[in-house]
Amino acid sequence: MKYLYILQQALIWIIVVFWLYQLIISACALIKFKEKPILKNKKHKFMLIVPAHNESKVVGNLLESLNNLDYPKELYDVYVIADNCTDNTAEIARNNNAIVYERFNEEKKTKGFALQWFLDQKIKENADYDAFCVFDADNIVDSNFLNAMNKKLCQGEEVVQGYRDIKNPTDSWISAGYALFYWTMNRFYHLARYNLGLSPLINGTGFMVDFNLIKPTGWNTITLTEDIEFSLKNIASGRKLGWATDAIVYDEQPTEFKQSWSQRSRWTVGHIQCLKYYTKDLAEGVVEYRTLMNFDGLLYILGLPMMIMTFLLIGVNTVMYLIGGMSTGVLLFNYLKYIVATFIVPILTSIAILIIDKRPIRPMLKGIILFPVFMGSWIIINIKCMIKPNTKWEKIEHGRDIKIDEMKNKKKTKKSKNSNDKEESIISKNENNK
Repeated sequence: MKYLYILQQALIWIIVVFWLYQLIISACALIKFKEKPILKNKKHKFMLIVPAHNESKVVGNLLESLNNLDYPKELYDVYVIADNCTDNTAEIARNNNAIVYERFNEEKKTKGFALQWFLDQKIKENADYDAFCVFDADNIVDSNFLNAMNKKLCQGEEVVQGYRDIKNPTDSWISAGYALFYWTMNRFYHLARYNLGLSPLINGTGFMVDFNLIKPTGWNTITLTEDIEFSLKNIASGRKLGWATDAIVYDEQPTEFKQSWSQRSRWTVGHIQCLKYYTKDLAEGVVEYRTLMNFDGLLYILGLPMMIMTFLLIGVNTVMYLIGGMSTGVLLFNYLKYIVATFIVPILTSIAILIIDKRPIRPMLKGIILFPVFMGSWIIINIKCMIKPNTKWEKIEHGRDIKIDEMKNKKKTKKSKNSNDKEESIISKNENNK
């Protein structure tokens, strides 16, 4: 019993300190910090890279948005990597003025391998670009994207993640779950850490990298989550990543549970791979650089072990109850804490992020109510992937036909409504004062 008690207390302290740290860091998203100074005044030249596998249904809308960016046309080129395509993705890309590179490799199918193949060629050419941005084929991109990223380069940033918004948040409770997850991560993870001088993470799409940064080694990623892997490699080497709230990209999310299960399983397996390959590097980075930024990166990769510790604590509490070391009331209270954390806190968090970001709540009600199911299913996915990981890449189908003008009109409608609500509030207040 004595050793069980010691183990229980150790687990409690580790879990409490871990989540208290996360809470304190997240709170810094609510504080506005001073902008970084401009170190140079230059319009940089970009290459915009779109890895695409059979994306004929959506790639045209992305390219239309990229062709209409509010940035000098001579200072950016759009490249589409038609990766193992069997449809007319390449033809559509050429018709939309993109430079197309066709790649066929049945063994190395992931986006990471496609980027490696393409960027190796550009490095050998010594291509005349200052930086590159990566987008998924199902994205549409805000017209101010490159201006925002150019400003970050002028501030001395080398790797910057843009704001990943959602183009179909109300299609289903699944897409709503993704939207609530990404909106929460955007503010309470990425922005919070950027405000504090810690490091956000590259998030799959809508990110920018200084071209000179990868010239010595190329784009060398080997896991299913090339974005997280690239982030962790940079953090381990002491490099801080940047964040650009006003570099907005709209991303399509799955609407069916089966697709979501497959996608999130791939992410979890990629996370496990990063845990295996980069935990040592991150720990060595903590010792070498002795910064909170490096320590924070190490804590990120330890998310899955923390989940295991939580289940271990539940098991220890149950064993202590069975051998008479804990009363029924205390055991049930401990179970209740886990239930609240899993099913109640996500609902409150999702409502909070909608209010803070001034987004409408009513269209998201189904997503809010089922958000605990969305996040709870991720726990099951994590357990399944730890027991039986599937390292095979599986394509997620995209087909939501939304143009950038539609997203702009939605934002205008939202701003107009907020403005009207504010005016009505002022009028009502004045009438009450009379």
